[in-house]
Amino acid sequence: MTGLLSICMVILLIVVYTQHVNHSRRNQQLTEIQKKLEQIHRTQSAEKLLLFTDDKQIIGVIEQINELLVDHEKALANYAKTEIAMRKMISNISHDLKTPLTVVLGYLETLNLSSERISDEERNRLLTRVHGKTVEVIELIHTFFDLAKLESGDKHVELTRVDMSELCRKNILQFYERLSKRGFEVDIQIPEASLYARGNEDALDRILNNLISNAIEYGADGRVLGIALRSDDTHLFVDVWDRGKGIPEQHQDRVFERMYTLEDSRNKNYEGSGLGLTITKRLAESMGGSIELHSKPFKKTIFTIKLLRMS
Repeated sequence: MTGLLSICMVILLIVVYTQHVNHSRRNQQLTEIQKKLEQIHRTQSAEKLLLFTDDKQIIGVIEQINELLVDHEKALANYAKTEIAMRKMISNISHDLKTPLTVVLGYLETLNLSSERISDEERNRLLTRVHGKTVEVIELIHTFFDLAKLESGDKHVELTRVDMSELCRKNILQFYERLSKRGFEVDIQIPEASLYARGNEDALDRILNNLISNAIEYGADGRVLGIALRSDDTHLFVDVWDRGKGIPEQHQDRVFERMYTLEDSRNKNYEGSGLGLTITKRLAESMGGSIELHSKPFKKTIFTIKLLRMS
């Protein structure tokens, strides 16, 4: 009986000692993790936790911490990218507003300093230019506000059943004189039978106006512009295309970004604001649709609007 009691005590001591060792080891590992996290936080490094252990719970904690560190690193990168984009946007907005206002100031100074010597014809000419530049500034401000409303969700876009066949014909006909003067060949592929989409007519007019204007301005080298309306069982697709200089592949994913500019960029429809294609994308998305770009310079550049089809 005494021998059995001794064995039990030995086993108990071994268990207690083992628990103590494990507890001490875990405390040491947790201390190492804490120090490493403090170092990562202090240096703002992208380093991850690395600890050799067979403790499954510690391993699980390390894996979760490393996932959080990865997410934190991505968040910091996105914040830095957004901050740079916002600074660039503010700079571009300031420039876009300053340029016409400087011209207006110059005209007004001319009128003020030369009021007695200037002819009525010249005065009217300058006043007309002042008016034109003032309208330009107002339209630019409206563009900024429109984008802000779209991105914040404050701009309600009412959706109805829209005859896309008629809408596409109407928009391309509005550019007939401009296309003719610039020597464009126009390829129109719009079904005679009406095709209907779930959308907003004003928003779609703005989208098509933007895309056609861009195709004329930046596809002028190819002297060909096309518009096509097609469908499948669930969606309608509007293609606006040209054979101009196109957009290099490395820039195609970014042309819809706010204020993204590249040399000869198409994303400058609103007097250089860099918001034309951004607003186009937001409008398409507000109708439950999307826009895609495929471009092979001097072969074919296509902007495709995708909308939900209605019967």
